[in-house]
Amino acid sequence: MRTTSPALALRQARLHLQEHGDFPLDGIDERVARSWRRSMAAGLLPNARLAETEHASARGLRDTLAVNVDLLSHSRPVMEFLFEQVRHSQGMVILADQRGTLMHTLGHPEFLGKAERVALSCGASWQEQYRGTNAIGTALVERSTVEIHGAEHFLERNGFLTCTAAPIMSGKGDLMGVIDISGDHRGSHPHTLGLVNMAASMIENRLLSATCRRQIRLHLHAQLEGIGSVAEGIVALSDDGWIVGANRAGLSLLRIRSLDLGATPLSSVMDVRLDELLSRHRRHPGQPSQVHLLDGSVLFVQVQTDRLAFPPIQVCAATATHVVASDALSQLDTGDLRWRSATEKARRVLDKPIPLLIQGESGVGKELFARAVHDSSARRGAPFVAINCAALPENLIEAELFGYAPGAFTGARREGSLGRLREAHGGTLFLDEIGDMPTTMQTRLLRVLQERRVTPLGAGHGVDVDFALICATHCKLREEAQSGAFRSDLYYRINGLTVLLPALRERADFDALTRRLLHNLQPDLTIMVASDLLERLAKHDWPGNLRQYVNVLRTASAMLDPHENCINWQHLPDDLTQDLKPQAPASPAPHGMKRPAPDDSHNLGELSRVAIRQALDASRGNMSQAARRLGISRQTLYRKLSD
Repeated sequence: MRTTSPALALRQARLHLQEHGDFPLDGIDERVARSWRRSMAAGLLPNARLAETEHASARGLRDTLAVNVDLLSHSRPVMEFLFEQVRHSQGMVILADQRGTLMHTLGHPEFLGKAERVALSCGASWQEQYRGTNAIGTALVERSTVEIHGAEHFLERNGFLTCTAAPIMSGKGDLMGVIDISGDHRGSHPHTLGLVNMAASMIENRLLSATCRRQIRLHLHAQLEGIGSVAEGIVALSDDGWIVGANRAGLSLLRIRSLDLGATPLSSVMDVRLDELLSRHRRHPGQPSQVHLLDGSVLFVQVQTDRLAFPPIQVCAATATHVVASDALSQLDTGDLRWRSATEKARRVLDKPIPLLIQGESGVGKELFARAVHDSSARRGAPFVAINCAALPENLIEAELFGYAPGAFTGARREGSLGRLREAHGGTLFLDEIGDMPTTMQTRLLRVLQERRVTPLGAGHGVDVDFALICATHCKLREEAQSGAFRSDLYYRINGLTVLLPALRERADFDALTRRLLHNLQPDLTIMVASDLLERLAKHDWPGNLRQYVNVLRTASAMLDPHENCINWQHLPDDLTQDLKPQAPASPAPHGMKRPAPDDSHNLGELSRVAIRQALDASRGNMSQAARRLGISRQTLYRKLSD
């Protein structure tokens, strides 16, 4: 945005601002006027001494660079190219993060000295609230390319600059940072705006191709020769044909907005299905094909993917009863319709900004399901951080989740702690048993989810985080929220999609599931279960669900002799055998005789197991309620179930 305002109009406006605290709009660009008003609202004065401004410490800058490592790695080559184009102007090229913190600069030595005097150096924040109207800060607010020339800067001390900045957007439409060219206002060049826009597009395209390298990508342009150029559109697709990412050119070509990402199937904007595009690609790899948008316009499309083979495409058909998908979720599908329904629902929100809430009794496989969701998503190569909210001591949960600065409290590690939430950056955060999270932590977690920033204990500033969120609970969380036992605003924040996993006793795939579990336990052996025993196992209540059943199969497999491959009654623990075998009706005592009193030497371990089974039955598998009935902790109950 190169202003067309005469210098005289700007001088008059600034004079009026200093004398009256306001300014006339005549001759001032609309965005500059908005920025001046924001600067005034922040308490800045054009000619006052510069107030204390935010500047990252050496450690803070290192943290910022670590969080933005992908942005930096893909921006540096582009910045070097850009600097070669403007070297003659004796200016500098700057990369800032989404908070306006300068992270990397390249500049002419003569200009760098002037720049440092106004804190145009790494670690300084150029948000409007600190520096007034400037290209970096104003581009962040306006989310568009901005040029601020000379006296358009709100602070007079920055009036010697001319700065042009463009925002860098992720393939999800999120603001990642800003690329900027700054120099002496006397050396401004009319082509700077185009150069900065081109550099931002180059960085965005590199980031999108890198982050979506395991996804199907469409490279688009209205002209065949435009594919492969910096002006091409790039669109990332899920395996079932939903648009989950795009650069700005891709959004423009398809006539959609960033808000539509994750909610728009390709078939709703284009007259060709994804399976047809993939079929063309297989027949003629790398060759663009012509398609029509639904408004009749023509585009050329080239399919790209870094995967060795395409997964089967899910095709909707009236006669189809089930479509097999090749991903980690499908590996857990052994035929139960309720479990399959949960996987298909979860698959629809993969790589979309929709949190997943998994509900079900303790032991049904909620963490297993969450791990499969992560491994089926585009984040599969990034961390999967699982936190059991019920197992963390309340006095340690804050430091464990949010991390802490060095010396934040007595006993803190000298180097501080990153915290589990920041460990999940770029990947998936799984909060198991979130219903047991203390209320104070619920409040802090809600703030993190709203702001996508974590402030470690003892730290003076927050750190941006990006993760997919999956939560799990055995509680009826909606009822807990309605009763006030769980924060309702947090409940609605984490409940993007709820799936309910069936209890083991409710599953219709018991035989196939047993074969799968035995194969996982003993992959080198073919172990079976005797048919009559398998029938009794299928009818058992299994209060501990899959966790309990896996423990039984593991123990039974260990009891097999070297020549045996079939689990039978003699391989089971005695207590389970008693539970599974039908009990003969008690015979009446002979007339006039009393039945003997129970043996006082009854095994204490058996009494413990009976008490646990009764508590779990009474609680319908709710581990927290069962533990309270027994007067023990959940951890102790888990341990006793696995003994």
